[in-house]
Amino acid sequence: MGNSYAGQLKSARFEEALHNSIEASLRCSTAVPRPIFSQLYLDPDQHPFSTADVKPKVEDLDKDLVHPYTQNGSVDFSHNVAMNEMEDDEDEEEMSDSNSPPIPYSQKPAPEGSCTTDGFCQAGKDLRLVSLCMEQIDIPAGFLLVGAKSPNLPEHILVCAVDKRFLPDDHGKNALLGFSGNCIGCGERGFRYFTEFSNHINLKLTTQPKKQKHLKYYLVRTSQGVLSKGPLICWKECRSRQSSALCHSTKPISSVSSAVAPENGTANGYKAGFTVTEAANGTSGHGGKSSSCSSTPSRPGNYSLSPRPTFTSVDQANMFISGPPKKRHRGWYPGSPVSQSALVVPAPTVRPLSRTEPLLSTPVPQTPLTGILQPRPVLAGETVIVPENLLSNSGVRPVILIGYGTLPYFYGNVGDIVVSPLLVNCYKIPQLENKDLEQLGLTSTHLLSVENMILLTIQYLVRLGPDQIPLREEFEQIMLTAMQEFSVRERALPLGAPCAPMSPAQLPWLARLAASVSQDLVHVIVTQNSLAEGISETLRLLSEMKHYQRLPDYVVAICASKIRGNEFCVVVLGQHQSRALAESMLTTSEFLKEISYELITGKVSFLASHFKTTSLGDDLDKLLEKMQQRRGDSVVTPFNGDLDECVSPQEAAAMIPTQNLDVDNETFQIYQPQLTVARRLLSQVCAIADSGSQSLDLGHFSKVDFIIIVPRSEVLVQQTLQRVRQSGVLVDLGLEESGLAHQRAERYVVRLDNEIQSKFEVFMRRVKQNPYTLFVLVHDNSHVELTSVISGSLSHGEPTHGLADRVINCREVLEAFNLLVLQVSSFPYTLQTQQSRISSSNEVHWIQLDTMEDAGCEKLYFGLDEYSKSLQWGITSPLLRCDETFEKMVSTLLERYPRLHSMVVRCYLLIQQYSEALMALTTMASLRDHSTPETLSIMDDLITSPGKNKSGKGHMLVIRVPSVQLAMLAKERLQEVRDKLGLQYRFEIILGSPASELTVETHFVTRLKTWRGNDQDEWIPRTYQDLEGLPCIVILTGKDPLGETFPRSLKYCDLRLIDSSYLTRTALEQEVGLACCYVSKEVIRGPAAALDLSAKEAERVPASENDSEELLIDLERPQSNSSAVTGTSGSIMENGVSSSSTAGKPQQQLLTPTSSIRLDEGVSASTAVVGEILKQECDSLDPPMASSTTSKPSSSSSSSAQALAWSRQPRGLHTALPPVIILSKAAYSLLGSQKGGRLPSSSSLLPHADVAWVSSLRPGLHKDMSSEEQSLYYRQWTSARQHHADYSNQPDPISGARTLHPRRLLLTGPPQVGKTGSYLQFLRILFRMLIRLLEVDVYNEEEINTDHSDDSELSQSEGEPWPDIETFSKMPFDVSVHDPKYRLMSLVYSEKLAGIKQEVIKEYKVEEPRQRETMSMMLTQYAAYNTFHHCEQCQQYMAFTPASQMSDSTLHAFTFSSSMLGEEVQLYFIIPKSKESHFVFSKQGRHLESMRLPLVSDKNLNAVKSPIFTPSSGRHEHGLLNLFHAMEGISHLHLLVVKEYEMPLYRKYWPNHIMLVLPGMFNNAGVGAARFLIKELSYHNLELERNRLEELGVKRQCVWPFIVVMDDSCVLWNIHSVQEQTSQPTEAGISSKNVSLKSVLQHIEATPKIIHYAILGIQKWNSKLTSQSLKAPFSRCHVHDFILLNIDLTQNVQYDFNRYFCEDVDFNLRTNSSGLLICRFNNFSLMKKHVQVGGQRDFIIKPKLMVSENVVPILPLQYVCAPDSEHTLLAAPAQFLLEKFLQHASYKLFPKAIHNFKSPVLAIDCYLNIGQEVAICYVSSRPHSSNVNCEGVFFSGLLLYLCDSFVGADLLKKFKFLKGATLCVICQDRSSLRQTIVRLELEDEWQFRLRDEFQTANSSDDKPLYFLTGRHV
Repeated sequence: MGNSYAGQLKSARFEEALHNSIEASLRCSTAVPRPIFSQLYLDPDQHPFSTADVKPKVEDLDKDLVHPYTQNGSVDFSHNVAMNEMEDDEDEEEMSDSNSPPIPYSQKPAPEGSCTTDGFCQAGKDLRLVSLCMEQIDIPAGFLLVGAKSPNLPEHILVCAVDKRFLPDDHGKNALLGFSGNCIGCGERGFRYFTEFSNHINLKLTTQPKKQKHLKYYLVRTSQGVLSKGPLICWKECRSRQSSALCHSTKPISSVSSAVAPENGTANGYKAGFTVTEAANGTSGHGGKSSSCSSTPSRPGNYSLSPRPTFTSVDQANMFISGPPKKRHRGWYPGSPVSQSALVVPAPTVRPLSRTEPLLSTPVPQTPLTGILQPRPVLAGETVIVPENLLSNSGVRPVILIGYGTLPYFYGNVGDIVVSPLLVNCYKIPQLENKDLEQLGLTSTHLLSVENMILLTIQYLVRLGPDQIPLREEFEQIMLTAMQEFSVRERALPLGAPCAPMSPAQLPWLARLAASVSQDLVHVIVTQNSLAEGISETLRLLSEMKHYQRLPDYVVAICASKIRGNEFCVVVLGQHQSRALAESMLTTSEFLKEISYELITGKVSFLASHFKTTSLGDDLDKLLEKMQQRRGDSVVTPFNGDLDECVSPQEAAAMIPTQNLDVDNETFQIYQPQLTVARRLLSQVCAIADSGSQSLDLGHFSKVDFIIIVPRSEVLVQQTLQRVRQSGVLVDLGLEESGLAHQRAERYVVRLDNEIQSKFEVFMRRVKQNPYTLFVLVHDNSHVELTSVISGSLSHGEPTHGLADRVINCREVLEAFNLLVLQVSSFPYTLQTQQSRISSSNEVHWIQLDTMEDAGCEKLYFGLDEYSKSLQWGITSPLLRCDETFEKMVSTLLERYPRLHSMVVRCYLLIQQYSEALMALTTMASLRDHSTPETLSIMDDLITSPGKNKSGKGHMLVIRVPSVQLAMLAKERLQEVRDKLGLQYRFEIILGSPASELTVETHFVTRLKTWRGNDQDEWIPRTYQDLEGLPCIVILTGKDPLGETFPRSLKYCDLRLIDSSYLTRTALEQEVGLACCYVSKEVIRGPAAALDLSAKEAERVPASENDSEELLIDLERPQSNSSAVTGTSGSIMENGVSSSSTAGKPQQQLLTPTSSIRLDEGVSASTAVVGEILKQECDSLDPPMASSTTSKPSSSSSSSAQALAWSRQPRGLHTALPPVIILSKAAYSLLGSQKGGRLPSSSSLLPHADVAWVSSLRPGLHKDMSSEEQSLYYRQWTSARQHHADYSNQPDPISGARTLHPRRLLLTGPPQVGKTGSYLQFLRILFRMLIRLLEVDVYNEEEINTDHSDDSELSQSEGEPWPDIETFSKMPFDVSVHDPKYRLMSLVYSEKLAGIKQEVIKEYKVEEPRQRETMSMMLTQYAAYNTFHHCEQCQQYMAFTPASQMSDSTLHAFTFSSSMLGEEVQLYFIIPKSKESHFVFSKQGRHLESMRLPLVSDKNLNAVKSPIFTPSSGRHEHGLLNLFHAMEGISHLHLLVVKEYEMPLYRKYWPNHIMLVLPGMFNNAGVGAARFLIKELSYHNLELERNRLEELGVKRQCVWPFIVVMDDSCVLWNIHSVQEQTSQPTEAGISSKNVSLKSVLQHIEATPKIIHYAILGIQKWNSKLTSQSLKAPFSRCHVHDFILLNIDLTQNVQYDFNRYFCEDVDFNLRTNSSGLLICRFNNFSLMKKHVQVGGQRDFIIKPKLMVSENVVPILPLQYVCAPDSEHTLLAAPAQFLLEKFLQHASYKLFPKAIHNFKSPVLAIDCYLNIGQEVAICYVSSRPHSSNVNCEGVFFSGLLLYLCDSFVGADLLKKFKFLKGATLCVICQDRSSLRQTIVRLELEDEWQFRLRDEFQTANSSDDKPLYFLTGRHV
């Protein structure tokens, strides 16, 4: 260990001055301590050692460090002389006494035109290591690749080639003066001066170029061939300089105020086994630099004392060679004799920092000093000499927990102590904001004195059990609770009353009093001068302690100094505690390297030799040989026989078990919880799309593609592949053909290894090349290896380091608009930090497990919480166990082997335990007492269960051995024992390593095939689930379990090797996650009964051979078998899975009982399918489509029914039980401690080793926290460490906002819960949804009132493209309305109607208003779209521009006079610049004059002549106003007709459209007003254009007189033709083809003599269009929704601008009665979209004056009232109220007309809907009009609506009325009503009563309408 504390300044001048004066004393051979001066300021030269074994990570020590010294924040202390080498750059650059930027060293300017970019040479070639790490670099012989550091690129290393003669050797010596190097970028050679070379490679130094300072590392190639950072170059001038020496403060900096501590309490980042660590000063915890220090805080010096493996002597580990100081460049000859006895200090001194300021004081800015700071001499009393052979003599390596105050220097045998910052942050109480204080219930943070903290610490240590170690998180909560109590006390005190503090004199006796109850386990030592005295005394006692004497577990050393106040630290001496604390300081990677090192160097040889004998003292190998000889060639019978039955190996291999077809791995089912979560994922994706951030446009995509990235585990890859294949998702998404999907699946599952880069590049190319495909990147187990690319730890030997970051967070992924990232994790805590890239709203959590029971699931999830709760069930053999006997054995062994890592000792013991248990159960019963009962019962179960029946099935035991070397050792040893005992055919031993595939002996593979009924010869097990039923031991190795799913036959999970090294929540919980699974409900509901079945069943195992099929394989759990199988039909309609899923197993299997199952991830699980729900889900996802691409749904849904039937009547369904877990004591105490119903203690640990707590003061996690709340907790209280992939996602310095990736989701759920199945289902329903976005629901209703019996003889022959006007004009007009939307309207009377039997029509009475029938159709290339459609082609057409560009359109008023309205009308046009060519403007003032119209004779194939008007209301987003595709992209004139108040919305969404804005008076008007104004405007424009063109010589009649008026819901157009009839007597079919609106319009516009037609239209599409309906190619009948209107011919026929309903029927009838032609083209049809918003909406009718909030619904009969009555007046237009009233009042108004179609109601000049029970006879009052023949008709009523002067008394006298017929006269006001009665002489034939006068229920301000009813007399 070296000094890394403040105060050790070595400037060049100072160094030279010291050399000569101290040299003599350093050469002295007597063993006297070195002068303190030289201890302070000089480092001895120390022997270097390799980084291969140890690589300190120090960023964990302080999250507040200012400078990233290395790429991952780790300081490479591979050479003891280089303690703070990383800081050299910053040291010298920050020597100035201000914070001004350093002045650059004046360098020669770069040659003109050369590159000066950092990281590139002057020739412009890249020199950065990250760019070149994969390149093959050729260098001349004798040269080495080294890394240079540039101050401008602190995160990069530049690669250089340097002649090795100018570099030092491993001892820092023998480097020639000068320099020789080459540029590896451009290849330039022969740089003789480092200054010249540094210029060439653009180092841009701020100080003088020195090779010693700027050439930092050797570069080495890893085993994967990656060039990476190697050891530091050991320059003799490497100094462990402390930047804190540059602090502008004379006050020493305390180890407590800023002692850096790894934020997880496990001190991740402390190295190899037995390290002396020290506290170093960090910043003051304010997030930036300390206010009292302007320079970089110093780094702690952490040195591993593990030498490189080439060392042979263990003793050398502690020997450091100290040599004389050297002048620059002068080597120290290798032969210099330095004996150890001559050394003053056999190890580097370790010096903590001193601190005198009070703990809670706020740092005060100090006056900066200039020049060199004066050193503060250290008193002799502040040093501690660690005694020689401390560990060897005492068997304990003490751990010193830094407390508060000044730790002394340590020197001497420092390898035998460890300094831990575990609790130091608990004493550094942070400053908190007021809101945080309130949340914590504190008044301030200045509540605890040092004395309080000392007493709390002692009380905490006393409270700890003998097997417990201090946990940072636990102590932090104690500190918080204490502060909360102080706050309560403070509030309770009267204002201003002081709280009596504890005096320093009281502390010693109070401390001893607190420790006195500990039964001598906690001692207190109080000293007066320094902590060094207390620590020295403790170490002396320890070294002199006799073995039989009892050591305290903890010694609290308190220094009650009058000068410095109280200081303290804790020395941990307990055998168990000190080892556990030291081991917990290592990360998983580090302790695995430590174990590897111990095995490689032979440190374990003593332990191995100890286990060469059995517990009885026999030589194990000889004993096994003897047993093998005794048995001879025979082996134990593989199954269906006892252990003493032997057969020959050939016979054993040939034994075939009975075939149990119960492993149906080919079935994939999605269960209700998975479906729910998949839907949640989908709705979250929709939420992203709807968020308005425009980060995802779902309407853009028509396809889904995906890639799944999994951690580096061969089994996990195969498991995921299996799921993908079985789910059929590749076929369902249309990615692969069903025949090829199996083999092509490998393209979609990629593991994070060195080959991922190339595979990922291929994937990203697909992403770029397919902009209309939505890609989903699924990152499964995303918490694993989430390290940063730039943390530069490739040299750590971690093969997967930074790969996930490189893939998930690369720029291409973040920017791809068609790529969603779905991160999936069971332990998402490392993704939930303050720097998280995932929005908390984009997290999707698994459904609460208690709701799964409500969902009717047959099996329930059994996870970590259930395991913890199961301890309270009170059953005799719990599911979570701790093997106490084993722990005692371990404890004894650990005392004997203090230098070995405890996992090594545990593993050797475990191997012996299993070996001896096997021997005890087969041949040596005497060994039974020496195996723990736990081990013995496991092995007994394992080897006896196959013998109980003919199937040979048994259980799986998983032994978790994280170290690969130990796992291989365990496998070899156990296999050897098994084989020698003849059990090689009885059970298999498998090494489960992430790096390799499963290898299973051939005879076991044969057995597995037989059980599967597998006839594929080449089949081999590839996943653990494939081992279902195989009796086996799986030795699972690797750093982490990676989410592999185990079969239902897993019965035991041995986690006895998982101990104190696993002190983070993720590390611990993922180990237990191995065993989580789905179990029978009974286990959770009635656990005692369910689990105690075991003993009873054991008594009644049937013995008869005939029953062997029914036998239980094991006493506690039933034989495992298949899931509920999908039936033979695999349609997605049935069980939520795909038609491509293989499912053809015999259905008898459905009756097999089941064991515990693993739903994760969705395969082979026997939870009953919630059939109906799933069926509905998939039905809703897969509506029958009309397009040819869709498959018809299967009619059978047998599979769901079968699954349900099976679950209801299980035959012999046995309880499925969870596996038994055996834990170490340490893990058991954390996982099994459900104290007072809290969460298991494991949840309070640091969530993950890659994150750190933000503050030591924070609320605890409580038991009721849901997964979502825990996420928010971690997002508030944890931050990413420097090597974490999210660390770079720091907040914006100005706004403070962090960057969240908008298209990234996190799916989190417990381990093995079914997440894979869920996200595969999500992909499927995402695709279905995208298809739905490409589909449209169109109305599919047959025509009404059809009568094909009497086909007109005048109809044209079929196949004619256009009507012949001569023939057509002779056809009668069909007055009946056939449009199905008018199903509930009054029938129009015709002579045919009079002949229809009334009873038939009566059926309409029962028909309530109902949902109109729709059908889903695929949108085609010719569809009209709403705003949600975006594509490159119509981008300009839509041009959704920001508001700033809206000024591109201009507003023009257009005024004309209307005779109907009797006044001038002013409309506004909003015309975009791009559309101005369609208009004529005056030359002066740009006044709008007219809209251009073409000529009748124009023939342009790329245009349509008619302007298109679309009235739209309430549909600015949903209206189908994008006609670009429908018009095939050609130029056309399209005008949106909108109401004034809606104009801003339409303008925002359709900025490139021409708007026609109606006057404000029409804001509440109906569609009649829009049509009226369109027609009026068009006629006025036609006249203007005729005038304009007449001046140009064009005849007036040559101007095109047609306009198109179409609804905003017209979506598709079709052309139909009747296919030729075949000889068979079947009806001819019709063929339909989708066509564009352009082609429809051009066809109709080409009609011969078109100007003689008034209106042309097309028929409405329905799926039942028959050749009968197309027999007449043209009809003279009503047309609706889409019409070509001749405004010239219809000049005198107007739309009724008052109307809300039926305005088109009314207009058609008036047009026809005027003798004009209306033609419908039957070979075209229109599809109308069912748009659910806007359009012809109803007003919500409510009272004008609201008396109360409760709105009582108002009935239609209340829409009218007597004039001047007290009736409630309504807020709705009068015309609307009238029309609505008439629809419902036919019974009251026209009782004689109800169902009396022979006697209709006579309506003069109008058609109004007066109810479906009544027929209306429309008659025009105009002279020469053509009307229906009314001769002999007696009318049942008369309707006069706003009648004009054409209606006279004479006209009415022509008609006959029934006796009792009724009359209804409607007028604008009361006076005109009376005048009309008089003018028409109505009182002659009609009787009126005063009470028969009514008005619409408006106020007089709203101009009500009046009507009078009368009776015919």
